[in-house]
Amino acid sequence: MEESSLCKWYADDDLVVYFSSTPDVDFRVIEPNMTKEQKNDITEKPFLNKKEIKVVLFDLRRDRRYCFIIKKGYTWDGASIPWFAWRIIGAKTDPRFLVPSMIHDMLCENHHFAGNDRYFADKVFERLLYVSGVPAVKRWAMFHSVDNFQKFQGWRA
Repeated sequence: MEESSLCKWYADDDLVVYFSSTPDVDFRVIEPNMTKEQKNDITEKPFLNKKEIKVVLFDLRRDRRYCFIIKKGYTWDGASIPWFAWRIIGAKTDPRFLVPSMIHDMLCENHHFAGNDRYFADKVFERLLYVSGVPAVKRWAMFHSVDNFQKFQGWRA
């Protein structure tokens, strides 16, 4: 994948994020004719990636490059914010959280996409929140929440 054919989404001294094109994400809608299983699936993972996206991440601290594809039709649950924190952080439906949570969920589901480096995956999430215009205090809280949660989920590296 040529760098010139990619859209630079974020860059600093530690990491760079490229997408093949602007992500196109949306909400999934429950329809009356759906089965209970389909409705439950949408309730659990209400967000949809509407086109294939190639992602390239550069970890400049370790001089590593990671490439992966998020397929059209990929679904995820959004930013996993507990209801009691919604007033402070915001609800998972906040549009500013959609692209960062999609990339982060993909990295959490596929640890090898980030070289099994939990901290790097979480830093990518935090930087994408920055690009989306999430204020610093909220980014800090979200970064530390996901980082600590994942330690308890077994992603230690």
